[in-house]
Amino acid sequence: MERKFDLCVIGGAGHVGLPLGVVFANSGVKTALLDINKDALEKIRSGQFPFKEKGGDEALRAALEKGTLFPTDTAETIGEAEFVLVVLGTPIDEYLSPEFGGIMQALDGYIEHFRDGQIVILRSTVYPGTTEKIQSYFLERGKEVKVAFCPERITQGYAIEETKVLPQIVSAFDEETLGKVSDLFRKITSAKIISVAPIEAELAKLFTNAWRYIRFAVPNQFFMIAEEHGLHYGNIERAMKEDYARNQDLPSPGFAAGPCLLKDTMQLAAFTNNNFWLGHAAMLVNQGLVNHVIEGLKRKYSNSLKDKTVGILGMAFKAGSDDHRDSLSYKLQKIAHVECRAVLCTDPHVKHEDFVSVEHVLKHADIVILAAPHTEYTSINPKDHPHVHFVDIWNFWKK
Repeated sequence: MERKFDLCVIGGAGHVGLPLGVVFANSGVKTALLDINKDALEKIRSGQFPFKEKGGDEALRAALEKGTLFPTDTAETIGEAEFVLVVLGTPIDEYLSPEFGGIMQALDGYIEHFRDGQIVILRSTVYPGTTEKIQSYFLERGKEVKVAFCPERITQGYAIEETKVLPQIVSAFDEETLGKVSDLFRKITSAKIISVAPIEAELAKLFTNAWRYIRFAVPNQFFMIAEEHGLHYGNIERAMKEDYARNQDLPSPGFAAGPCLLKDTMQLAAFTNNNFWLGHAAMLVNQGLVNHVIEGLKRKYSNSLKDKTVGILGMAFKAGSDDHRDSLSYKLQKIAHVECRAVLCTDPHVKHEDFVSVEHVLKHADIVILAAPHTEYTSINPKDHPHVHFVDIWNFWKK
């Protein structure tokens, strides 16, 4: 049976689904972007990305003009595609345990639209064993649908650029499905196609993000040790790294957050029956950096910030991004609200009715904490604001 679309992306208006769908469409793959976010779909139809993505608008407009990209909120589109790519992950709950509810509810809602002979590709990070669970899900409902897991591994904001050059990990439960999925991804990348078993692919993704999270915890721990002894970590870091190749891969300290790293580390911890001590230690360090900042300020001001106004520069989870999901800036904001007289927040990329301008923050705050080192803040010279105490975890202005 000939399908109307080569590919349908469920979650096609999101940070993972949209860039990938655009790349496929520009490679000649007839791609439907299925999403329930009608506002985002409207922006996409007009040729505008609903979030920051390097080269996104240009690539999107090219795909729309090519006639191979079809934004839609119509669920029937699923049954009209040869491949269905699902971008619905398994997050963690308030107890740091994996949540399966979202993805299973979505499949339950769409189950009538899946057709025999289709291949479902899971793209978001999942708890180990999820691919096998979903394969059984379809078989138990009498659907001759094959399931594959092909994890994304891009840097958010650079997905279009990186998808074309990074190796793609593919996995499936049989050689025929593996071959078809491999052929699909060869259309969008010049790099290697790496084939492994589904659970190996699931763990490869979790290991990757946990490794990054642990790497960020090391300089954060070093930073806190130095600060607790009244030392400037930036000087120590420079001594460690300057003209010394072995230490060049040591990241700088800073808030390690976002929608993936903590979540995936905790999924791996759950998979090991909470015996992933390195992961738990990294969580305590990275999450604890916020408390360290506040406690350091309290010590500086005689153990009380009740008469201080704190300004937070940057509410996104990383520099140059408009994504504030799981940003530690919000944890900082909550604690500061308890400890301080007032809290002022600003961000050039994240919009909120309660946010103020950076000028307002610099004028009215007693303390300014650089939470996300956006390039827009390079024009600030702390020496021009002698009434303000600046907290620069990143050594941003010194660099």
